Amino acid sequence: MPDTYTGTVSVGGPSDTRDAGPMTITKVAVGPMDNNAYFLRCTNTGAVLLIDAANEPDRLLHELGDDRLGEILTTHQHGDHWQALPEMVAATGAPVAAHPLDAGALPVDVARLVEDGDTVRVGDCTLEAIHLVGHTPGSIALLYQGPDRPHLFTGDCLFPGGVGNTQEDRDRFESLINDVTKKVFDRLPDETWVYPGHGGDTTLGAERPHLDEWRSRGW
Repeated sequence: MPDTYTGTVSVGGPSDTRDAGPMTITKVAVGPMDNNAYFLRCTNTGAVLLIDAANEPDRLLHELGDDRLGEILTTHQHGDHWQALPEMVAATGAPVAAHPLDAGALPVDVARLVEDGDTVRVGDCTLEAIHLVGHTPGSIALLYQGPDRPHLFTGDCLFPGGVGNTQEDRDRFESLINDVTKKVFDRLPDETWVYPGHGGDTTLGAERPHLDEWRSRGW
């Protein structure tokens, strides 16, 4: 079956799902800041991970359906990425994971602290946490080495057209662009699919030619 996934979703519209077997990836847009939430499901075991319970808990629970939510990972501390977190924890009992530098800002207890290089499991599927400093102190991306290509969930650290917002703070920008260059672009191939915290998807190949431009402009 051909892959019809585009990653183009809108608030109030349908979700989009791709088969990255043995994992499926479902993307849904929620809330007034057009946040992306991602459900990762292991097709072998039925295990489910939610990346960013951003908003609209009723919509997220609808997307979850009858599946049991095994864990919620929050990519970083900014409030637009966890507005639905208390409701999702209450409804599902799922534990929450986050980086220790951002965990204290979340509105729920964090059950698991995830640092650079740590493993996040979804059934038979393994993802690697990548700590990217600059947008926030404890931002993490998640890398899944799928059978077709790598899949990278970047939160607000990498988007089509640039890295995340660092509020014109030069030190924060340098930290983020350096981390993204070293830990992402220098390591992963062009076909790596990028799933950001807002808006449409991209690939590393589409963004790689612009790295020097981003560094020169300072954002």
